[in-house]
Amino acid sequence: MKTITLLGAGGKMGCRLTDNFIKTHYKIHSLEVSPKGLDNLHQRGVAVSEMSQAVPEADVVILAVPDVAIGKVAREVVPMMKPGALLMTLDPAAPLDDQLPPRDDIGCVIAHPCHPSVFNWEPSEKSFRDFYGGISAKQAIVVALMWGSESYYELGVEVSAAMYAPVSRVHRVTLEEMAMLEPALVETLAQTCMEVVKEGHDRLVAAGVPKEAVRDFVLGHLRIQIAVLFGDVNGTFSDAAYKISKRAKPVLFKEGWQKIFDMADIREQVRDQG
Repeated sequence: MKTITLLGAGGKMGCRLTDNFIKTHYKIHSLEVSPKGLDNLHQRGVAVSEMSQAVPEADVVILAVPDVAIGKVAREVVPMMKPGALLMTLDPAAPLDDQLPPRDDIGCVIAHPCHPSVFNWEPSEKSFRDFYGGISAKQAIVVALMWGSESYYELGVEVSAAMYAPVSRVHRVTLEEMAMLEPALVETLAQTCMEVVKEGHDRLVAAGVPKEAVRDFVLGHLRIQIAVLFGDVNGTFSDAAYKISKRAKPVLFKEGWQKIFDMADIREQVRDQG
């Protein structure tokens, strides 16, 4: 039976992992320091372990702490890990920014959820509304081996499938590829575009268009637009819609915006998150 030590077990992400690990066969040490986090664990009937015991015992140490704290926490925790153990983080930002002190005698894996797709079919309303995943809606995950042998990657996949369950697919990527996915693709680009769409929604509501009509109209069109663009439906937009899009792109986007996927720019994005 593998022993897992979860740091930040009572936090926002930590609670999701804790809820899933409770259902597994792993021996879990939960570490938490914030009052809110401690209360979250208490409500779940989860006892808090001592770091001095939990980290040296662990086969896997998971850092479910905020990115801004990972460097400091890692510098304290990594020297305490036993040889052959696996260090895991949930986001590529800190590893890309060289915040993890390397050790030749341990492995390191980064694992991040894709979250349930907008086109997930789920058998119940409850599952459909599991937007983040990790409760009942299926989701894919991406996993990267930062350093260590293949056996570390395999263990990382096993643990990731348990903590993000139910998992539909596992995609193997590099650390750099994961950073291209997040922050570049889904935060710098997709979230920003969605924020602008929401601003447009709010502008129409402020102009007097019925709020529910605006919401239904934009969300319905977003669904079909995504389906067409990503090939989930055999269809196209109207000729007029393509003309409008061609006209709008240079108005809405600066020339050269694609530089957000260059690794130098991604490193700046990561540093700006700190």
